[in-house]
This record gives sequence, C-alpha cells and structure tokens, in this order.
Amino acid sequence: MPQPTDPADAIQADGRASIDLTQAYDAAGIQAVLEQLDQELIGLQPVKARIREIAALLVVDKARASLGLQTTPPSLHMSFTGRPGTGKTTVAERMSMILHRLGYVRKGHVVTATRDDLVGQYIGHTAPKTREMLKKAMGGVLFIDEAYYLYRPENERDYGAEAIEILLQVMENNRDDLVVIFAGYKERMDVFYQSNPGLSSRVANHIDFPDYSAEELLAIARLILAAEHYRFSEEATAAFGDYIQRRMQLPFFANARSIRNAIDRARMRQAGRLFKTMGRSLSKLDLMTIEAEDITASRVFAGQVEGLDPAEPLSPP
Repeated sequence: MPQPTDPADAIQADGRASIDLTQAYDAAGIQAVLEQLDQELIGLQPVKARIREIAALLVVDKARASLGLQTTPPSLHMSFTGRPGTGKTTVAERMSMILHRLGYVRKGHVVTATRDDLVGQYIGHTAPKTREMLKKAMGGVLFIDEAYYLYRPENERDYGAEAIEILLQVMENNRDDLVVIFAGYKERMDVFYQSNPGLSSRVANHIDFPDYSAEELLAIARLILAAEHYRFSEEATAAFGDYIQRRMQLPFFANARSIRNAIDRARMRQAGRLFKTMGRSLSKLDLMTIEAEDITASRVFAGQVEGLDPAEPLSPP
C-alpha cells in the first residue's frame, strides 16, 4: 500500500511551487487599508500592530492554500474591549475590508447591533430578531456593542441566553461567510466570557483598546478641527489642553467621542460670539478660529459634565 505523501514533501519536489508574500499582500490592497487606519486613528499602536498580525496570518493562509497546503481556516471571530470612543467601530470597519479583500467574507460590510436588536421581550420574539440581524450581516461582520448585556443571569425570564445560543450556532456553521465581533468594557466582557465557555472558545482574537493619553486627545482634536476647516488659536490650544485634563477626571468620559462633543460645543459658542460682532465684516480666519473663551465657557471648568442636567446626581457608567 502506498504511503501518504507529506504535502510539504510534494511542494519541495516541485521547485516551481512558490509565492511572493509581498506581492500577494500588495495585490490584495491590504497596505492601503492599514494606511487608512493610521490616518483615521491617532495612537492605538498595540491595536494596529495586532491588526497587522491578523492580516499577515490571513495572507499566509491564502498563500498556503494556493500551494496545496491544506489547513483549517483560522478562527476570525473577535473581541474588542475598551471604553467608548477608543476606535473599536472604526477598526471593525477596516478589519471587514481586509477580510473582504482576502476573500474571507463576500461583501465586507459591517452591521452594528445591540441587545435591543437581538433580544425580544416575550417568548418566540428573540429567535426571529436574532436571525434577522444575522441575515443582514451575512457576508460581512456583525459588530455587537456592549455585548455583555446579552447575558443577564439575575433575570430568569430574560431571553438573552437564547440569542447567545443562536449566535453560537451560526458562528460555528457559517465561519466562511460571517465574522462576529463582540465589544464592550473589558471588565464586563471578561465576566461575559467566563459565564459562556462555548462563546469564549469560539472567539480567538482578543484586542484591548487602551484609553487615549491627553496628548493623543489633543492631536485628535486638531484632526477633527482640520477636517471641518477650523483651528485653535494659541490660547485656545492651551485652554483645550486644560479642558482635556479636567474632562478625563469626570464621569462618562468617552475618549475621542467626548473630544468631538466638546468641539461641537466650542463651535456653537464661537458662533454665538461672532454674532455679537454683527455690523463688522468677518475674515475667513475669524470664521475658522476657535478662541480660548469658546473653550473656558464650558461647565467642565466648574467640575460638571456637559450634556447632563447639573441638578441630576452623577452615577458611574
């Protein structure tokens, strides 16, 4: 009886069987996606490094298959942990583009879901809701934000467990056409996975998104301003640096999301200030410039969180 041939020996015997990984990488357009990610997100070097590692693994997996080296496809379901505003959704979108360009998903779109999109309020309601979201996401990525809310052990009549069971089944049976990314606060996600061993075993890629530093948040602010054709005056730059330090110490801080909200409010204050000067002509620079007073009028300088009723007591998120 002939002995089975080792695929590696077969490849070695055929000197023409080779592939240029750099060429394969470039042909898929992966570098362009990663460069776009660098432009969109300040910092997050550990996250970007992990995405590059996953992309490299996928390119090598495709190269091996093209040379007849059969292997089990890598598990692509992921967990993104971190506080709000740390770029999780943006990275999910770029990850989906990479998966699509390498042929791991058909469409490369991202469908975002929360508990309300997946879990019903009465018997028989959860399964159709969950399957409908999965149907929308098929061929791409299903991004489940605050995924730990699917599991509520304190409520015996909760239907989140049913949604999880359906997710597990589809994640296993449709690995070649759907990637699920679970996202949320790290501490709560750790508890979520501990309570669901079957789910934990199916999620191979865990990526933690760190909070931004004050310097990174100021750089993000400048990017946001430039994209909207605004600028800080020198005094406003110093004032916004002070704003960041204060805001980071207050509840409900959401990293880049809080910075964008702060800039939106500064723009409104600038508009009000400019209207007080009606009767004189305004230059292009006047219309572009955020001044220090547009920043320091924020309630943050009084120790209060903007966007909330100051009369309401603060509670942790």
